[in-house]
Amino acid sequence: MQETEILSTLPSVSPKPAERPSREERLQVFDACHIGVVLRAVLFVEVVLGVGVMFQSASPMDWLTRLALVTGGALPSTLGWLLCICALKSQLQQLPTFAQYLLGTLLGFVAGLSTCKLLIWVLADNSDWPLVASGFAGALMALALVAALHLRARGSTPAATTARLTELQARIRPHFLFNTLNSAVALVREEPAKAEAMLEDLSDLFRHALAEQGNSSTLEEEITLAQRYLDIEQVRFGDRMRVQWQLDAAANLAQLPPLLLQPLVENAVKHGIEPSARGGKLRITTELRGGRVVLQITNTLPETGEGQAHATRGHGIALANVRERLRLLHDVDCDFSAGMQNGLYRVRIALPASHANPP
Repeated sequence: MQETEILSTLPSVSPKPAERPSREERLQVFDACHIGVVLRAVLFVEVVLGVGVMFQSASPMDWLTRLALVTGGALPSTLGWLLCICALKSQLQQLPTFAQYLLGTLLGFVAGLSTCKLLIWVLADNSDWPLVASGFAGALMALALVAALHLRARGSTPAATTARLTELQARIRPHFLFNTLNSAVALVREEPAKAEAMLEDLSDLFRHALAEQGNSSTLEEEITLAQRYLDIEQVRFGDRMRVQWQLDAAANLAQLPPLLLQPLVENAVKHGIEPSARGGKLRITTELRGGRVVLQITNTLPETGEGQAHATRGHGIALANVRERLRLLHDVDCDFSAGMQNGLYRVRIALPASHANPP
């Protein structure tokens, strides 16, 4: 029988030679291919431009006009800088950190010059333009963006991400194990045969929950775990709980934080099925739409005296935990929403079909 190691002694510490940064870690310094980086870079440049044009604006309308004009020249240059950094990332990773900063700053200088040249061409103005000043302004903004990318990479290295995910998963595990064990204990005296089958499923759940896990698991693994949990709850609720699965096999390889789906399913059972005397329905669907996977968990709600569906109010801990772990793994590439819709409670997650590494 394979036992899960719960308590262990500290491993012996042996001196290791200093290792050079891995390919992935150095590459992340210039991870400009990520949509979150692009949005933040454009917003940063726009804020700097907005403050800069204030010095020559006579009124709010004049400021808006000048900002729109300058943005028309700066936005293509900013996107061009990001595109160059993204295209050159395999070459940049071979360079030392200082050279990476220097190249990023020089590209920013060129972007500043191109912004000024573009405005001269659009306005057909042959008067003196501050070309050198525009170049240095672009270089300083590029240097700030490179520094931000560097700090972002340090904050999302595998060690930092794993530590944060471990902390969040640690909050889920005791709650998860207690509730599943409580479901099994409820049947031990009344229906021993069902309790035995339930405890077998519970053993598999415990083994999975206590095992050491990486930064992510696949949607297929999360669905298997949720199915085992619902098998346990099905024994407890019987015909009161009706579960419908609508799964798209093409979506199975999408990356999710470990133990993410089960708390959502548990919430649906706790707030939708358990409080209702007549029970309710639970529906889990997955679908691949283009390059994104959409996961939805929908459950009915207990009715009030007037026959209207009413959502019981919880603490929101599970939903906040899920949202935070999705943000760590996918940043702005993931959409998460939860709330009432057409008399049902729906949780919807849309994420990239494949995402090998955290941002």
